[in-house]
Amino acid sequence: MDTSRTPCLRMIHDRLVRADFPAWKDPATPGCYHLDVMREFRLQQELSRYRVGGFALPLGIIPGDMIEPVQGYTVTYNAGEHEEPDTYTFHAVVSHERIMRLVNDAFELLPDSVIPIIEIGSRDAYRSLDVYVSQIELPIQEFMESWHRYKAVLLEDASIGIGANSNEPYLEVFLDCWKGVAIHAPLEMRQSIETLLAEHGLEEVQSTWQDNAEGDDVTHSGVREVLEIVDDESADLDELLHRLREELALDLNIDPESNCDETGRELGMTLWQAVIVAEPTAGDPSEGAYLTFWMTASSLRQVEELIDQAMQVQDVWVCESLYSVDRMAFDERPDDLADLPLVRSEAQIHFVEVDPWASRATPEQEGARDPFDEDDDGTA
Repeated sequence: MDTSRTPCLRMIHDRLVRADFPAWKDPATPGCYHLDVMREFRLQQELSRYRVGGFALPLGIIPGDMIEPVQGYTVTYNAGEHEEPDTYTFHAVVSHERIMRLVNDAFELLPDSVIPIIEIGSRDAYRSLDVYVSQIELPIQEFMESWHRYKAVLLEDASIGIGANSNEPYLEVFLDCWKGVAIHAPLEMRQSIETLLAEHGLEEVQSTWQDNAEGDDVTHSGVREVLEIVDDESADLDELLHRLREELALDLNIDPESNCDETGRELGMTLWQAVIVAEPTAGDPSEGAYLTFWMTASSLRQVEELIDQAMQVQDVWVCESLYSVDRMAFDERPDDLADLPLVRSEAQIHFVEVDPWASRATPEQEGARDPFDEDDDGTA
């Protein structure tokens, strides 16, 4: 299934995979996570699971005045466009105690090679959802290893969804953010999918989430964090996304040459914040730092080029991988950019924050010259 035209579950996305960034690690090498400490993800022990009637929700959902969902599945016919085949989309909803077995069985429909996908709520100022897609096909075993490694969080957190698709058969299986299971499949697979769902005691229904199969009508429901965050060293959702991106060779699925909001409106120059994971050019390679770049740019490609140029002209850090990149609203700028003009026509890096890992930082590191400081004697 071509990642540039894959229909994905709760909404349709045009999957535009960005090109490689030369200063970063080869994205076609999955399974490489370079932070020095593999911190453990912990669910908040004090959270109680909400139930609506007999339906148990993921820990991350607060029901409000939600109507009890109907357990079952819906089926939608999709006419193929261009060279795509006609397909069905099944969307199954079950109470939480039943979801793990259903997801595991649904993933067994996938073939030996798959293209992993992640959807997650975005912090970007101009879109609500980030979609990450693998640039390459991976063995299904690698995808399933990541799934089993993090499923305790993925089954509970209502801001992230995970799945995979394939070219042959033209198939996608996805666990969405509200923990419904979507299966997008060719017409000839309908009977086998209905048989699988029947084995889980599910029948076709008119709707699952009442009034709207997506659940978006539940205006008074809410989403809450499920991971235990006690200090800056706690493993959070950003770290989970970073690990999945490294393990599954995922890239943010946006057009790298443009700068548009969700409606397709071109934004021009905007403020960006990008965080990379870096290791020192000399010394202990297990030491490292987060480098946070604040910059003005007109596209993701330009952001990459600016960071690449900055990394080339200093000799302290080597970029290991991208941790996050988001466009920021002008009123979200840090105090250091208080005097930044609202309208800017030049792409540039405004400043870089160097944050050595707390567990590794020494007084010498904390007081060392900032290699990106243009006012210092070093190059920037």
